[in-house]
Amino acid sequence: MTTTVAPQPNAAYRPGPRRTGRLSAAANLRVGERFASPGRIVAIVALVVMAVGWLLPFLWAVVTSFKSEATAAATPVTLLPPDGFTTDAYTSVLREGNVPLWTWNSLVTAVAITALTLAVSALAAYALARVDFTGRKWLFWVIVASIIVPPPVLIVPLFYEMLALNLVDTYWAIILPQVVNPAMVFILKKFFEQVPIELEDAARMDGAGRLRVFWNIVLPLSRPILAAVGIFVFIAAWNNFLWPFIITSDASLMTLPVGLQTVKSAYGLQYAQTMAAAVLAALPLIIVFLFFQRQIIRGFSTTGFGGQ
Repeated sequence: MTTTVAPQPNAAYRPGPRRTGRLSAAANLRVGERFASPGRIVAIVALVVMAVGWLLPFLWAVVTSFKSEATAAATPVTLLPPDGFTTDAYTSVLREGNVPLWTWNSLVTAVAITALTLAVSALAAYALARVDFTGRKWLFWVIVASIIVPPPVLIVPLFYEMLALNLVDTYWAIILPQVVNPAMVFILKKFFEQVPIELEDAARMDGAGRLRVFWNIVLPLSRPILAAVGIFVFIAAWNNFLWPFIITSDASLMTLPVGLQTVKSAYGLQYAQTMAAAVLAALPLIIVFLFFQRQIIRGFSTTGFGGQ
């Protein structure tokens, strides 16, 4: 007779109790501890205080712009007007000034400045980062040193240059002097140096030239930093008051900051109208930031401003 022996379980294997719940509880506890750490709480409180401190002046400007002139100039100052809100300040600014034309001029010049600055700065930065030519190091240090030169110092020579070129009271007189931006060249150069050189070498081995490598390899990898630089340049060009004010005297070429300033100067100090003009000038920039805030954050993280 043949006896069949049933297989016995391995004596060395002893399944233990499931510990998933304990591990999850411990992980959750550690996450909670990190969230409630003193350093994190202090950082959050500091950020909230700074955010409130930045938003309060803007909120005050918006509220004042919806007050009547008598209420805006009355003392003691109140946040909520006793006679209610009104749009008289906006109506006066829009009626007395050519805001649509000034906005169009600001848009045209700011977009042109942004596009040309990106083209010039990207080409210059790539040459400084990748092309080995005589005097590259000294040229880079000259560009870095020019960052500390205050722009008002260059107003007189730039004005005489535009006068010699017969460009005064033209769009080009507003655009061309703002195209050269050493700070953006510096930022883009630092980013291009982080692009893996192996990608460019592989493209050159396949027969691609320098410009083709720059256009097809480097620029697609640089979209976040290009978007961030473009937004910074656009904001600076839109807010620029001094140079367009000096180089243009034709009212049809005035940008929005210059045109709104002439309206305020013609009618004296009017608090509600001043705040209404400031809100109108800042509104396009707020819209741009809301649409491109992701690109700004990615640009900070890729340029090293985010602590990397």
